[in-house]
Amino acid sequence: MSGEVLRCAGRLTGEGKPYVLATVVTVVRPASTRRGDKALVTADGELTGWVGGACSEPIVVREALRALAEGEPRLVRIGPPGGDEDAPADVVLAESMCASEGIVEVLLEPQVPSPLLAVIGDSPAARTLAGLAPAVDWRVARELTADADAVVVATMGHGDEETLADALAAPIAYVGLVASSRRAAVVLAGLRERGLDEEALARLRSPAGLDLGPSTQEEIAVAVLAELVAWRHTRGELPAPPAEAVDPVCGMTVAIEGANEVAVHEGVAYYFCGAHCRHRFEADPAQFVGIETAG
Repeated sequence: MSGEVLRCAGRLTGEGKPYVLATVVTVVRPASTRRGDKALVTADGELTGWVGGACSEPIVVREALRALAEGEPRLVRIGPPGGDEDAPADVVLAESMCASEGIVEVLLEPQVPSPLLAVIGDSPAARTLAGLAPAVDWRVARELTADADAVVVATMGHGDEETLADALAAPIAYVGLVASSRRAAVVLAGLRERGLDEEALARLRSPAGLDLGPSTQEEIAVAVLAELVAWRHTRGELPAPPAEAVDPVCGMTVAIEGANEVAVHEGVAYYFCGAHCRHRFEADPAQFVGIETAG
């Protein structure tokens, strides 16, 4: 099972997708898991692997999504109420409503992918930028891709308008053109003739990079990379905090993303920690939502 989890982690890393690696580090019997068991939680709340049964899984998913939103690892102790007397201050305590009296501690390690930079062109500036960017934790593509976080066009007049039109039509946050101010004005005029509106054109950064004055192609690449680093640190790269709901039966907070136990009553969706709570709710909804059932 751990091998499957690690293979899945490698695939997601290669695809540039965020996830959380969950590892069981402490077990106090009775419990259905062992130290070293692993699972992986994706950004949409899907869990692959094993960190315990139905009692642990919704808690692990909930806390994994919280860790991913914060971008920081966390150690979660899952156990019965009242089992937190000796817990260190930095441990997240999560009460389980299951009958088992066991305790499980799970280390959650969020993995946020490096941003993807598409460097277009074969100029010295493009080659230098593509070579330097991995050193500051950027993934690099040498062609335009829709999933790029940033695009730098350094074609020096070879098809730059076509590439920029495509880049500005995509949801790419940073689009830069390496060119002189005069050349940039010509390119902007050409893009207007192609029908791009002013809102799209306002996203184009040109000349791209910090202003270093007269510079070599290699120095221009350094200036562009410095601007990209500054831009990266001012944008939100982490997923939004997860949407959560309270199980109306046991009171546990559960993540809505990836929830497996859901019931709809009177047009309202209710989310549950497990099948046992959902079954109790469905048997008598009025007991938990304060409304009378039909019939």
